[in-house]
Parts: sequence; structure tokens; C-alpha cells
Amino acid sequence: MLTLVIGNKRYSTWSLRPWILLKEFGVPFEEIVIPLYREDSKSALLTHSPAGKVPILHDGEASVWDSLAIIEYVADLYPDLVIWPRKRETRAHARALACEMHSGFAALRSECSMNFGRAPRPISLTETARADAARIDAAWRDALARYGGPFLSGQFSAADAMFAPVVQRFDAYMIPVSEESQRYMDAIKSLASWKEWSLSAKSEKWRLPQYERD
Repeated sequence: MLTLVIGNKRYSTWSLRPWILLKEFGVPFEEIVIPLYREDSKSALLTHSPAGKVPILHDGEASVWDSLAIIEYVADLYPDLVIWPRKRETRAHARALACEMHSGFAALRSECSMNFGRAPRPISLTETARADAARIDAAWRDALARYGGPFLSGQFSAADAMFAPVVQRFDAYMIPVSEESQRYMDAIKSLASWKEWSLSAKSEKWRLPQYERD
């Protein structure tokens, strides 16, 4: 049995990515939730990984940290699951999207923290954050046009897991997107895994004031 160590579901974007992937592909796992930014958070995380950050996947004596590394590990562990598309060109496109998400869009991340308990309302964004949002919208539209939707490679894949927190951000901050991207967001939000995470996130009692201000 795999064990996934995650942070608060209300806020932890990196935790959501491997969690929703495991759920969507029916991979059995146990979860350990460690509330973040408390006095004992760092020491609790260090018992699971020397990086001291979430998420962390345990598989026997193997430990993997970082969302994308966990996704790759699970794809290796379950080769029969189409976590990455089978066709080489489609797989390369999905990986490029996932890596762009993994390393980019810093302004959007900074200005629009994920918060599953936030009542949707817009905020004023910097030009850089608006450019991030426009690039994501364009990338989604391109992938949806190439592969026919409803997900970025046609069927749900690792690329969708990597962009799941962005769906929540666009929704919570009422960031305008194209009709194609809105349909994509609706497809993500209709997933049973998304609904399960959202329900758990909204029922959490922990609050982080720095993410509740706007």
C-alpha cells in the first residue's frame, strides 16, 4: 500500500496534484495529512523526507518527494495505467505541459493562492499574472483542439493532474477564460476525485491567515 503525505487540502496545491492522479486512476493509497505552517509542521515533515515539504510518497522503503516525481514513479509502478498518453507525440505534449506548469507561472501562483474555501470573487492582478493566465488559457485551448477534449490529452492524464490547482484558482478568483477552457474546467470539477478533495478541504478546521486575506 502506498502512503501519500500531504498538507492542508484547503491550500496545498502540490499535494492536490498526485492525490487527484492516484484517485482518478484507482491506485490504492493511504493518506497522512500534516497541517502546514504550524510550530510542529517542519519537524513532522522531516520525519517523512529530508526536504521537509509535501507531498511525499512512501512505497515500502522507497520515498519520493515532489509532485511530478511522484507522478512519474506511479506511472512506472503501474505501466498498464495510461497516466501518460501512449502515443509518443501526445505523451511529449502532455509532459511539456506538465513541466511548464511545474516550473512556471510564478506571478499567478503568488497572487492567487489556492483556497478551496474562498467565495469566488475577482481581485486586481498584475500584468505578469494576467500574462500567466492568458498563456495557460492558450495552452489549454491548443491541447483541447489537438486531442478533442474533454481533457488535455483527450483522456484524463498526468497533465490534467498538474493543472488541477489552476482550475481552482481560475474559479475562485473569477479569472476570465475562453469557452473551451471553461468547458475543460467544468470537466475537471465534475470528477469524483475533485469533489472528494473539495468536500474534505472545506471541512478542514485549520486556517492560514496569509491565505485568507484577499
